Amino acid sequence: MASYADVLQYLSSLDYPAGKDDVVREAEREGAPPDVLKALRALPPVDYANGNEVARSAHIDAAPEVGPSQRAAQARERHQRVSQHLRGI
Repeated sequence: MASYADVLQYLSSLDYPAGKDDVVREAEREGAPPDVLKALRALPPVDYANGNEVARSAHIDAAPEVGPSQRAAQARERHQRVSQHLRGI
């Protein structure tokens, strides 16, 4: 599965804004693996402002190390986590 870093790596020299065809063409030119190309070919046909927008639109997980059970536990947690320096305020 393609990662956020993979997508950004193969689009690092692309000039933005760029359309879907430009994004796919650049990734192919840079030698992106099939899983990255598959994700990029599934993009909606719009103009993208930057690589992060491309990765989000391709539904690539920015934090793949966080598993589904951990995400569910975080969603069930009632209290927002507050930084230590803000707790006394």
